[in-house]
Amino acid sequence: MTPWTLALVFLTALTALGLWSEPSSRAADADALAPLIFQYLDSQNSDEAERLLRAITARPDASIETVTQIVQTEYPYSSQPIGTLPDEQVVVDGRSYQLALSIPLTYQPSKGYALVVCLHGAGFTGEAYLERWRARLEDEYLLACPTYPGGAWFTKRAETLVLASIKQVRRRYHVDPDQIFLTGMSNGGIGTWLIGMHHAPLFAGIAPMASGLDQVLMPFLANLRNTPVYMIHGEKDQVMPVELSRSISRELTALGYPHVYREHQGEHPVAGGHYFPREELPELAAWLNRQRRDPLPARLTVVREASHFQPFDWVRLDATDPIAAFADDLVSKRDESIRRREYAKLDATIVAPDRIDVTTERIRRYSLFLNEGMIDVTKPLTVSTNGKVSFEGLVTPSVEHLLRQMRLRDDPRQLFSIHLTISTQTP
Repeated sequence: MTPWTLALVFLTALTALGLWSEPSSRAADADALAPLIFQYLDSQNSDEAERLLRAITARPDASIETVTQIVQTEYPYSSQPIGTLPDEQVVVDGRSYQLALSIPLTYQPSKGYALVVCLHGAGFTGEAYLERWRARLEDEYLLACPTYPGGAWFTKRAETLVLASIKQVRRRYHVDPDQIFLTGMSNGGIGTWLIGMHHAPLFAGIAPMASGLDQVLMPFLANLRNTPVYMIHGEKDQVMPVELSRSISRELTALGYPHVYREHQGEHPVAGGHYFPREELPELAAWLNRQRRDPLPARLTVVREASHFQPFDWVRLDATDPIAAFADDLVSKRDESIRRREYAKLDATIVAPDRIDVTTERIRRYSLFLNEGMIDVTKPLTVSTNGKVSFEGLVTPSVEHLLRQMRLRDDPRQLFSIHLTISTQTP
């Protein structure tokens, strides 16, 4: 049962017990509105969702301020199992996958917790990897370790599994949306890079270990402008050569992105240099404790190929020139466009409350998602694309846009009441 449904059940129960009745104040309107919003956000039926959306937007009390306050209110999370839960299940496209969880014994539903998602390497399972991470972090984190066959985290199905695992944990437990981390070792580290780069706005930080990237994937590192990176690699690693991480570190430095790169000289009796030394743990844990996501950064960079057109923070690519499209394993379709790294790129900056500057490559149309905290809606907004004005005028915030984006993103820290579609084509 999700937080939205729980809130509705909670209000209904209080009413039945005579502990709650509708007062005649403005607060009463908000109380009556809240169950409709929660139902809309939780509905699995698109027709029902549209009906609820129409009912909400028709209400005079459904202002942007009131709706925003409601969706950002602490939801009545119910008590859930705590401790080690080694055999939870996540369903992706009709197939069930194992998810191992660790929930602090001191877990309180009223408090938001950091979530660390850990991706195992080849030959491991999420349950086995969970045991390692439970010993590494203090009892203040929620840990989620899904299992994917062979540790093939570089596939689209594995990517979907990671995202579904995060969504499932967030629906059951009180996760701080600004403290979600992704880490992994070996193949899991490759998955951390791939999923972390494509979905960078979701994470407060990524920590790939003993892994690397193919050269055709290097351009996607630009997506990590606002996502901190902590890398660990063994100098004597004979499974994943250390030069893989060194080359990534050089690329991040060239981009001007601050990051942490730790290189150790240790050797494990079984794994050789391909492992995570205990001595590295205190620095990593301290780094995790310091990170918090900025949900609405003023500048974004997004690089996309044709299979990843979902929103990226407050921008979305809608139409492009012909570009590379990854196959099911994200990189195996080695056609000429991939070898030439023909990807779409957008860089957007809110330079003033009434101006946004955008540069694009291979993009025909894109969307901007904004709110009244990002721009001054009392003044005409100017959007410049590649040095030319592509939009100029007043924009009107909308409760409908706000709710549609909330339902799509499921993120109470990224609320957008304005949607602009910008064409880069000359009329």
